Amino acid sequence: MSDTIYLSLGSNLGDKESNIASCIAMLGSYIENTEIRTSSFYLSEPLYNVNQPSFLNIIVELKTVFTPFQFLDKIHDIEKMLGRKLEREKNTPRTIDIDIIMFGNAFIETDKLTIPHSHALLRKFVLVPLAELIPDKVFPGTKYKMIDLLEKCPDTSTVDKYLIDKKA
Repeated sequence: MSDTIYLSLGSNLGDKESNIASCIAMLGSYIENTEIRTSSFYLSEPLYNVNQPSFLNIIVELKTVFTPFQFLDKIHDIEKMLGRKLEREKNTPRTIDIDIIMFGNAFIETDKLTIPHSHALLRKFVLVPLAELIPDKVFPGTKYKMIDLLEKCPDTSTVDKYLIDKKA
């Protein structure tokens, strides 16, 4: 049996497009016989610590047979392979950031993992691509569709669709 999961990927160091593309390819190695769906890329200003480069963000949908904790370990492996320092200050620049937003019907709250992601409903860089990819899906634990949650989001940061230059 497999669960559909939604991940938020972000990068604001180095070749952001390549970091995210490499991350998606690595995620693909952990799944079998299924597609990975993605939102568009979005350029978003950093929250909390604004003295850093803008982020490139995307939402990824995939299915997995791993448990949430097994998948978290896989995510940490990918982040490490892509140069992320796991022992770093919070809200600082990073080559890749992978957050589990939703994992099937799971509700988990531990020191190591919280699903659904505890801050997802407060972040436009998560809700904008979610509303694009699955606008009518109800966010777990609420009665609201993604598109409605985006309208209610208190985040006032700028999140713009990012067009990749395919001529390069």
